[in-house]
Amino acid sequence: MNPVLLISLVVLTVATALVGCSPSPEEGVFAERLAEADQMFNGRQYAEAGTLFDTIAGDAEAAGDVSAFVEAASMRARSYLIQEDGEAGRPWLDRAAAQATESDALGWSRYLGVRGRFEWKDGDNATATATFRAMFDYCGTHELWSRAIDAAHMVAITDDPEERFEWAEKAIAMAESGELTGWLGPLWNNLGWDYVGVERYDEAREALEKAREYHHMGEGVLPKLIADYSVAHVIRLQGQTVDAKAAMRDVFDWASRLNDENVQNAVEWMGFSRWELGEIAVTEGETSVAIHLMSEALEELELAGMPNWDPDDWAKKQARLDSIKP
Repeated sequence: MNPVLLISLVVLTVATALVGCSPSPEEGVFAERLAEADQMFNGRQYAEAGTLFDTIAGDAEAAGDVSAFVEAASMRARSYLIQEDGEAGRPWLDRAAAQATESDALGWSRYLGVRGRFEWKDGDNATATATFRAMFDYCGTHELWSRAIDAAHMVAITDDPEERFEWAEKAIAMAESGELTGWLGPLWNNLGWDYVGVERYDEAREALEKAREYHHMGEGVLPKLIADYSVAHVIRLQGQTVDAKAAMRDVFDWASRLNDENVQNAVEWMGFSRWELGEIAVTEGETSVAIHLMSEALEELELAGMPNWDPDDWAKKQARLDSIKP
């Protein structure tokens, strides 16, 4: 997983209304419990949420509530997938598939969202894209707007690069029209990083600044930090070294304070921001400073477990450091 995708996934999991939609009493006796489990999942309490989804699925199956069972079983599968244990989750997805029907809007839409993520993680982007496109159309027809945005967001990740911008903009427009502001930070973030990927840095900066604006409206400290990092990164790519250094130093100082406060994942953002300062030092011709910064950054990223969760980028960073050593 490269840093761009890492940023996407982190901000996505802490946004509001990402998985479910607000339940109403007529949706069944399990709606409140599903909403509680969704809240846990959105709060990155994946193990706890998975356990609750497991219990809900069993109770719903015993009660004959097929819709609630499909939702809970699908999310039990996703709770495993997001913890990098897709094989444990696949039987749950199969159980959901066996009972999911298109006549059940809540169950079917939830099932499609999880099935598509399994297809994506399996490396079958074409099939995943088809699933998410179908989910988008289905959710639009059934006025499940948050789930339609989720589908469009995922198409923007899985589809061919030339199609991603259109789908990202569709999702943003839908979120804005529906005043689903919890989505706008992640959506602008991902659009910005897509622009970075094709070196359209001015547009990337505009999108990432919008993402920062929305993330700073929320309560989550880590999304705010990542948003600041993203803007500082693209400023460096624009060649504005002085401004980039000042902005990235602020990010590093903030990450350091959060790490001192034992905020989860803060150390990896110390590493990422320190690495960026090293790249700036290379640009300034301060090779010895760059080597020192990048070496310390790798220590922090190793402490954060990067060799396990992103071995490819870890190897690239090691090669990059070796390339600037005398």
